Amino acid sequence: MTSNFIDYVKINTRSGRGGAGSSHFRREKHVPKGGPDGGDGGRGGHVILRGDTQHWTLLHLKYQKHIFAKDGKGGEGGRRSGMQGEDAVISVPLGTIAKDPETGTVLAEITQEGQEIILLKGGRGGLGNTNFKTSTKQAPHYAQPGEAGEDMWVVLELKVLADVGLVGFPNAGKSTLLSVISAATPEIADYAFTTLVPNLGVVAYRDYRSFVVADIPGIIEGASQGKGLGLRFLRHIERNSILLFLVPATAENIMTEYEILLNELKLFNPSLLDKTRILAISKSDLVDEKQRKKLVKKIPADLPYVMFSSITQHNLTELKDLLWNTLQNEAIPSLSATSEEL
Repeated sequence: MTSNFIDYVKINTRSGRGGAGSSHFRREKHVPKGGPDGGDGGRGGHVILRGDTQHWTLLHLKYQKHIFAKDGKGGEGGRRSGMQGEDAVISVPLGTIAKDPETGTVLAEITQEGQEIILLKGGRGGLGNTNFKTSTKQAPHYAQPGEAGEDMWVVLELKVLADVGLVGFPNAGKSTLLSVISAATPEIADYAFTTLVPNLGVVAYRDYRSFVVADIPGIIEGASQGKGLGLRFLRHIERNSILLFLVPATAENIMTEYEILLNELKLFNPSLLDKTRILAISKSDLVDEKQRKKLVKKIPADLPYVMFSSITQHNLTELKDLLWNTLQNEAIPSLSATSEEL
């Protein structure tokens, strides 16, 4: 089945050509030899990127390979300027970047609703002959042509914008967690790579506040080299404020899994290690109290963590508190005692 989540498109864009200036002279019944009155040509249309929260993927651009702005109109007599060419506005979801496909250079980045960035400028309109009149040359018979527009292929990439990004191996419980703390309904099943596209969920918090959580498709060891789903979704992690690492309590070694995940992010983009990290130990209902106490003793003191269960919903409130407080740069409450008392 073809996914509706499209986060990469390559399109050919072209801005409009400027209209030509007019070489015209005033001619009226009682003014047989009037001076030059040619108007200027209109500017060619720009190609503009605009942020639009109504879009959450680039699906609407998947089959639109060519996007051209309109040319400007030529100037006319009577010093009438030509109309500007109509801009080509490309609506994109927040988190979209435009890149040069040859060099990889980032040309534009859209992060806010209604934000507009001119991707390609339209050509300037030519000046009419009235602009070239001088005391010594009162009847110029020439005008400027309009400037050509720009033409280039552009790659649009979407990097999901969210407050919290869920990072973990397949079957760590990311989709289940998202389904119980938000209204999102991701596909959930007991096999690897159930989640094939990022899912976003709005988590309702106290006093009608909320924050956005993104369930990123599962990472495996070697993902930074393209294994599994590879590089396809690692870039979405770059736009999350907090990284919530999910490791199941049933893992053979929780800290080893955490370090593998951390290493894959480091290999992909070392700057990801600068983001605030929280460890969430899922499926705590599958281990007994003795095992829980043993597990938390191996967690470094400087790594905030919480042990929870999406099925029994134990410690979900504490998890949301931890995430919210971290997002607000408040003091992170200690959950060590709570976890050990499970």
